[in-house]
Amino acid sequence: MFILSYFIVAIAKVISIGLTIYMYVVIAHAILSWVSPDPYNPIVNFLYRATEPILYRVRALLPDLGGIDLSPLVVLLVIQLLQRFAVTSVIGLAWSLKTGTGAFQ
Repeated sequence: MFILSYFIVAIAKVISIGLTIYMYVVIAHAILSWVSPDPYNPIVNFLYRATEPILYRVRALLPDLGGIDLSPLVVLLVIQLLQRFAVTSVIGLAWSLKTGTGAFQ
């Protein structure tokens, strides 16, 4: 079972790294929204294509605050929640598989 536990830990760490990268992409998108960037710039285009699908869905759920966009903040909070709760729980599951004290015993 220890091989499976190491595999689960590796998957959890890759997910955590992916969430961290996406968090920085959302932060870059939020910073770029303060200025008027060139929409034909490949980096700006990538940031918008990578973040807009999720930010659009979050904006649809939030009330209209008169020009204040809190969707990046909500997405960042959800990413932090996933990193702190979900990834940590999966690593705890892997640890319980390794030590033999888990639900799969």
